[in-house]
Amino acid sequence: MPAESPQRPTARADFRPVRPVRAYQRVAEQVEERILGGSLPPGSRLPGERELMRQFDVGRSTIREALRVLQSSGLIRSRPGDPQGAEVLGVSPDTLSHALGRLARSHLSGLGELIQFRMLLDAESYRLAARLHSADDLRRLTELVDEMAKLAPQDPHGFSEADGEFHRVVAKASGNALLALCARAVHDAVVEAIESKLVRAEAAGEAAAAMRRSVAHHRHILDALRACDGALAARLGRQALHEHYAPHLPPGDRARLRAALEEDPGRPPG
Repeated sequence: MPAESPQRPTARADFRPVRPVRAYQRVAEQVEERILGGSLPPGSRLPGERELMRQFDVGRSTIREALRVLQSSGLIRSRPGDPQGAEVLGVSPDTLSHALGRLARSHLSGLGELIQFRMLLDAESYRLAARLHSADDLRRLTELVDEMAKLAPQDPHGFSEADGEFHRVVAKASGNALLALCARAVHDAVVEAIESKLVRAEAAGEAAAAMRRSVAHHRHILDALRACDGALAARLGRQALHEHYAPHLPPGDRARLRAALEEDPGRPPG
């Protein structure tokens, strides 16, 4: 009789448990991939429910659940039975801004942390923009500061809009799309969370003085950007936010903002 071959040991594979995936999740994943990949740009429309049912070979409830998931993610705007199909919204800072605003109102975080986060993000935007800006960026920033000066103090809403656009141009000039997206979202979340309270709390004369100080800060930051001095622009940006918000926060949050003012001594100059 031939000798039996020795039994080989079983290799250790470390498999993970498999979780079932429902059909609506697969539908949502495919649509999300098309949106993020750019083949479904913002403003375009998804096919109607019947056509989606036909293409995915699933029932109406599956399609509606997938659309609900996509809508909750902020990627589409959908109304059941809409013959035009759901509208594609794409990736927007608005979704992130709303999430940050909710986080600041929750027990997990707070307004002081949100403002501190903005101080840090804005500083990096200024630091990079000082190195990477274009002549068109500087021209647009100059126009916006001049517009802010004209709008103060009689048009607080227009002033705030011009201020927001200034920060969006700086963030874009940083050359980092992700930083620009986060900076805009944090800016909008902070404005939504506290600006209306500041307007109500300040007397007319105090509001006018605050706007004049803001214009001066923006001019100094613009000068630093024009001189390609990223460290100075970053420091001025942090100081401006601290001066604007710290007086309206409790002592613990004021300390948090003061910590964000401190320079890192080991950091190379901008």
